[in-house]
Amino acid sequence: MHELAVTQSILDIALSEAEKANAKQITTIALVIGDFAGIVDDSVQFYFDFIKQDTLAQDATLSFRRIAARFRCRVCDTEFAPQDQDWSCPSCGAAAGEVIAGREFYIESIEIE
Repeated sequence: MHELAVTQSILDIALSEAEKANAKQITTIALVIGDFAGIVDDSVQFYFDFIKQDTLAQDATLSFRRIAARFRCRVCDTEFAPQDQDWSCPSCGAAAGEVIAGREFYIESIEIE
């Protein structure tokens, strides 16, 4: 359910930026979402389609770019992508390290006319 609040924030930001640029309409909002962000693309799309009505974004589309999870081993400093449920370092076997990618969630761009 938190996707509704998140989606409303996305729309609010896009509308604010479009108004600052004196846009007639928003055509595309590009989002970047990390695999660990806890955001479900389909839910965001569902809510966006509902709340964008009667706004500058009523004909806008969302695009999603996913960022895969990456870790850095705290023992040997190796960077690696986790494999399924095995988050141990492939070099030294240490338990999961520091998350260095995969928590992202932001608007990458807003296209307007």
